[in-house]
Amino acid sequence: MILAYSLSALTVLLTLGSLVRRNEWWFRGLDFPRLQIITLGLLALLALLLIEAPWSPLRWGVLAALLLALWHQLRMVIPYTHLWPDEVKMIDPRHYRLDKQLSMIVANVLMTNNQHFKLIEQVRLLKPDVLLTLESDRIWEQAMTAIEREYPHVVRVPLDNLYGMHLYSRLPLRNSEVKFLLSPEIPSIHATVILPCGAPVRLHCLHPEPPSPTEAPDSTLRDAELLLVGREVGDTEDSVIVMGDLNDVAWSRTTRLFQRVSGLLDPRKGRHHINTYHADYPFLRWALDHIFHSTDFGLVKMQRLPHIGSDHFPVFTHLQLERHLEFVHTPESASPDDQEEAEEKVEEGVEKAEQAGFEVAAGIKPLGPM
Repeated sequence: MILAYSLSALTVLLTLGSLVRRNEWWFRGLDFPRLQIITLGLLALLALLLIEAPWSPLRWGVLAALLLALWHQLRMVIPYTHLWPDEVKMIDPRHYRLDKQLSMIVANVLMTNNQHFKLIEQVRLLKPDVLLTLESDRIWEQAMTAIEREYPHVVRVPLDNLYGMHLYSRLPLRNSEVKFLLSPEIPSIHATVILPCGAPVRLHCLHPEPPSPTEAPDSTLRDAELLLVGREVGDTEDSVIVMGDLNDVAWSRTTRLFQRVSGLLDPRKGRHHINTYHADYPFLRWALDHIFHSTDFGLVKMQRLPHIGSDHFPVFTHLQLERHLEFVHTPESASPDDQEEAEEKVEEGVEKAEQAGFEVAAGIKPLGPM
């Protein structure tokens, strides 16, 4: 019984910790392992129900608290299963229009990973229109020149601080920019890709710093960067895709707030989690690599790709632009409270960046047409 009580108490405490609205990494880190906490809670529940002992008031109380904790954890992750309605409509193969489609690979390559050929093989097999690499330095940049004949439109940001990124495209890129939104060390890429049908699609490629004991002590800058982009996206009627390693999970409060503020859709909802990290430890996995898109896209295909030697799996997403879907999809709308919370988080991030000596207004570095 002591083991059952201990597992139950741990499940409840971890759940309560995830409800605390503070930015310190030890609270925000509890947003990540919800699937693992559910597993722990189910083991505790099994132990509580099967142990042959009298049902005391304490045992009933522990059971009630455990069930509440499990209910909360399950309601956070169930939208990313087949038990939930699809948020993004699937395109019927009979209505495929290749000139309106856009396929993408997002790959956090792990800077120290030297198995470059594995990603190159995936690119040559799937032939995505766009490839985004994260944690890519000059060594990775040199290795990826092998694909540049097929991907002549490139935005390069090679860095050796784990925040380099490269955007490769078969299709023309316009108005490409590298922005350092809240830190001189954390870039993001923003560009417009032109589909074969002539339609422009705005891309926002992000890789904010995670809250962790070895990187950022809190989630302030990560949350602010995501919501800065979400606010910008929410103010436009353009076709938009936001993609990258957001160092946050889809079911976190911040990411859900981002979706409401931006009005973007998540093609994983109603399907599956697509857990991408950690590639080497099956029990310690959650979804860190994301693609969100505007309501005028439908889904052709989305899948996690094989191991490329990184601590992340790449993600392949194939979309089709269909304007009529704007009237079919129903994104969550932001309430006045959501808007106020987003503004507060952005202000906190800007204030923290400026206190560190970074001029936020000067953090935009235009590259011009590619």
